[in-house]
Amino acid sequence: MTRTVHEIAQMTQSGLNLIKQAISIYDADLKLAVSNQRFQDMFSLPDELVEIGKPFADCIRYLASKGDYGSIEDLDAYVAEKVKQAKAFQPHYIERDRANGTRISIEGSPLRQGGWVTVYTDITDIKKQEALLRDRSKDLSHQLLTRSEELSQTNRELTASIIALEQAQRELIASESRLNLTNSMIPAHIARINVDGCYTYTNQKLDSVIPGRPKNILGKHYKEALGVEAYEEVYPHFLNALKGQPSAFEFALKDRGKQVRVALTPDEDKNGHVIGAYLLSMDITEEANARRALMHARRRELAAQLTSGLAHDFSNLLTIILGQQNKLEAIDDLQPRVKEIVATTKTAALRGGALLDGLSQLDAKRSLSPSSIDFTNLINNLSRLGNATLPEDIHLDIDNQVGSVRVILDQGFTQDALLNLILNAREAINGSGTISITVRHVENWLEFIVRDTGTGFSKDAIKNVFTPFFTTKKGATGRGLGLTTVFDFAKISGGRVDVKNHKDGGAIVSMRIPYAEAVQVEPGLVLLVEDNANIRQTIRDYLRDMGHSVLEADSAEEALKLSNISDLTHIITDLMLKGVMTGYDLAKQLRDQGITLPITIITGLPKDDPLRHTASESFPVLHKPFTDAQLATVFQESAAK
Repeated sequence: MTRTVHEIAQMTQSGLNLIKQAISIYDADLKLAVSNQRFQDMFSLPDELVEIGKPFADCIRYLASKGDYGSIEDLDAYVAEKVKQAKAFQPHYIERDRANGTRISIEGSPLRQGGWVTVYTDITDIKKQEALLRDRSKDLSHQLLTRSEELSQTNRELTASIIALEQAQRELIASESRLNLTNSMIPAHIARINVDGCYTYTNQKLDSVIPGRPKNILGKHYKEALGVEAYEEVYPHFLNALKGQPSAFEFALKDRGKQVRVALTPDEDKNGHVIGAYLLSMDITEEANARRALMHARRRELAAQLTSGLAHDFSNLLTIILGQQNKLEAIDDLQPRVKEIVATTKTAALRGGALLDGLSQLDAKRSLSPSSIDFTNLINNLSRLGNATLPEDIHLDIDNQVGSVRVILDQGFTQDALLNLILNAREAINGSGTISITVRHVENWLEFIVRDTGTGFSKDAIKNVFTPFFTTKKGATGRGLGLTTVFDFAKISGGRVDVKNHKDGGAIVSMRIPYAEAVQVEPGLVLLVEDNANIRQTIRDYLRDMGHSVLEADSAEEALKLSNISDLTHIITDLMLKGVMTGYDLAKQLRDQGITLPITIITGLPKDDPLRHTASESFPVLHKPFTDAQLATVFQESAAK
């Protein structure tokens, strides 16, 4: 057996060194028969331990003494136990953590005549990627997450299985029939091509990699066998192989929607002359898809990390701009043109904050951000925006039956949903027409009824109206997301949407969402903790306009000294403060001291910032910049509890 293994080693040593996994083969006498360079590199073994004939016990003793198996009290007993297990070798697959922080998989397979082959694979990055995909891709379905992890595990096991089968092929190289049988079981195409480009050997698996290609390709030129698309990818690498240069590469078969990995190894005679090339190719489409999903998740994470470095300071600037514009807006004798400029600046500042926050939520679905709003202002803004999008021959008529009350709504999301309905109705009207919107209070619901004088919904449109990317617009100019946005808004609000055609022509879309009036909040004494004087002034003005008195501090340490004042009704603190303590530290310490006042944390950090995430698990967090209405909503929510 020892002689047979060493004969195989002489023939396959160079091939083993091309494989990325670490491989070692020990014979029946527990002596090293063959290993590749990766085996020595992975475990940092000295040269004498990878010499042919080196005892298995020496390698185990070296690794154990270096702490690779953890803390061991009796080294001799441990080595003896490992040798005993090796003599009664059983096939196995395990994963373990190493002392250097990496994680490896180990697959051992016994050889027929005694001894065994072991394949070691570094799976540290794969495990990290699996965790990253689970943590960062909330928008993915559970089935996709599970499937991605299954693919990663399957690919690891498949790689180890292929290497084990290749070793079995080398072990049985003397038998042509057994060699062919082994190769036919491998889920990959293995072949040899001579210097003229003609196949001299194949395991007849080409069609498993490139569907539709012939199985019997012996004697054929590889251009004829592969087809034009694959041939153009392989050709330059085959020329390099004839020059003695091995290569491994991937390419996409666009016509077939496949991703293929190919390895080309020069075949040299005893004089070092290249007489052909060995080719191994695999269909890695599923692996490539999972890899792209992981890469996409990583890009989203990087975008959020980039944002977090600037978010705090930029949000502070936007908050100051917003506060100053509120002061201008409060001046009674402003000219209409100036008021318009002020309103535009406020809108831009709020949009800037929304974009900044949105960068950190690239992988998240849109969520509600309700606040206390004047319903009449919402309708007036909708009228201005809606009319700006309509041609002169289409009239927009809005009937507000709810009146001028303060309600709890996500103003931006509500406005987006209604604008989508207006735009959808505009597309359905040929020439002149009317779009009417009726808003009314029905029991505990706020109902929006949008009717147009257009062509109405077709049967197919009514069936697929809420399907993402479904559109009936001419020339496929529509994104097919308008009514989907409306449906999403109604769904996460706890409401519903109905569509139908009017008996007199045109379409009717009815949207209902829960109705809640804003709670009246009694004025109180608020402790405001903010280290930026301009931000503190802006929020102070908001609070005073709401009727509150304000007590100020610029650090958590100073705030702790003021927190025992008996008349305090609310505490607002920035998350990032000067000094040692953060706003979260302050809030947590106040809770530990038994202070039960409502505490709100404000911040410009993105939602996936670790500190913000930790704070949001225990306290309400308000993202900067924010309006006075959004701040008022915080007090109303506290009063409602």
